[in-house]
Amino acid sequence: MRTARFIGSWLAGLVSLSAAVLLFVLWLRFVIGTAGDGTPLPLLLLIGFGINLLVWSLVGVLRLADQAVHKVMRREPATIVRRRNAPRPAGSVPRHQKQRVLVASRGGDGGDGDRPAPGGGPPGPDTGTGPGTVRAPENATDPETISLAVIIPAHNEEVVIDGAIRSALRLFNRWDIYVVSDSSRDATADIAAQTGVNILELLTNLGKAGAIEAVIQEFDLIENYDGVAILDADTELDENYVEGVRRQFKDATVAAVAGFVVAEWKPQQRTVMGRLISAYRDRLYWLLQYLLRFGQTWRFTSVSFIVPGFASTYRTSVLQHLEINPKGLVIEDFNMTFEVHHKRLGRISMEPDTKAYSQDPFTLRDYRSQVKRWTLGFWQTVRRHGVWPSLFWFALFFYILEVVLVSVLLIITALIGVFVLPPTLIGDAVLGVGWYAEGYTAVSAVLPLSTVAVGLFVPDYMLTCIIAMIRRRPSYLFYGLFFLPMRLLDSYLTLRTIPQAWTAKSDGRWKSPERAALKP
Repeated sequence: MRTARFIGSWLAGLVSLSAAVLLFVLWLRFVIGTAGDGTPLPLLLLIGFGINLLVWSLVGVLRLADQAVHKVMRREPATIVRRRNAPRPAGSVPRHQKQRVLVASRGGDGGDGDRPAPGGGPPGPDTGTGPGTVRAPENATDPETISLAVIIPAHNEEVVIDGAIRSALRLFNRWDIYVVSDSSRDATADIAAQTGVNILELLTNLGKAGAIEAVIQEFDLIENYDGVAILDADTELDENYVEGVRRQFKDATVAAVAGFVVAEWKPQQRTVMGRLISAYRDRLYWLLQYLLRFGQTWRFTSVSFIVPGFASTYRTSVLQHLEINPKGLVIEDFNMTFEVHHKRLGRISMEPDTKAYSQDPFTLRDYRSQVKRWTLGFWQTVRRHGVWPSLFWFALFFYILEVVLVSVLLIITALIGVFVLPPTLIGDAVLGVGWYAEGYTAVSAVLPLSTVAVGLFVPDYMLTCIIAMIRRRPSYLFYGLFFLPMRLLDSYLTLRTIPQAWTAKSDGRWKSPERAALKP
């Protein structure tokens, strides 16, 4: 069976590669054939690929070269890293030992436990004295001694919370895992309590940022740990996640580690729409992380504008300076990242081997709601922090400029394509309508339907073929036919939420989308 799967995966890769090469040849012939006739192909290429991806991809290549040279120069022996936080000696009992399991609305017993104290060694001294002066713990250069806590905020997540906790239990001791049920109306808190981890149940719905803030304060996590990992309730950690975080925290300038998101691919649990969304997200994550964020998180750049909230880890010496839950924001991860940059608390780090798996929406309604929430949160964060002179904002400005420009051009181009499509579908009879005939002649003289199709769809689909080859999933060749409409939806929501960032009132509360149980 393994041999058959191996052969099948390679055949899928070859089919995808062949499709990509064929499309490139056809597209190149079209470009050469239309050269000099005024066809705006460069504009369509901007829409299809973008300048930011090209620039940051080149920076990413420089980062690879720098890492190779750095590795050769150091020639350090491999570091042995424990996967779990080792318990402290029995006599070491911090103030945090007064913790209790809070399941107030369930009538749970909040007795004190005899469990070992949290962490994998004594916490680093609190030496931060203000923005720009935060110093990492003294043991930051020894990955083996960095103690980590895990926070899992959850609101009505009874379907997935057990899987998320068990995923964390493979890498952490149960007393280092903290679940905060944000006024859940289902069995989220009860299921979490059965696993033996720390539980905090909020009787008032505070939203994700408020829940994170509450559990940090309740259990004194900043005083008892060197770092805090924040996971979504549907996140599954890769077995190398903790090792990767500790290795990156070895660099004392790293303030936060961004998890490398991988779209969960379990097609048997999804409808056709759910598979389309998952495939589209997989392509998007791959492009953004390898071609954009990898270059942005180089030690000489550090301009990444997001530490994704699905799996992020912050130094506690940095976390204590962040305003985690400011009023008026719908999500927390953009704001926390901007805070790190704005207060000059350190740099953002990301490595592809420090990954975790995320469950994407199953329905188009949930997808639309999630994207709207993400884009609104981004614009709200831009509004809140404003502009300050920095390399971060220099890079962010051109990113925002391109996102807005490409979104507008993509929607306009799609509308033009729809406008000139009727004669192809129903014949030239429609050209008998005077106003339409005049408009069709004028528009098609500049941007005929063939140019829209080849110049816009083909480059986008070539990217899909490349991802299908890399991921060895031939089904992407089918789902990729519908990725352009998904991009149109993303562009529409991006533009729509810009004015809402200045008008919408947000309290950070969220409604969980449809979920499927996390299975091993």
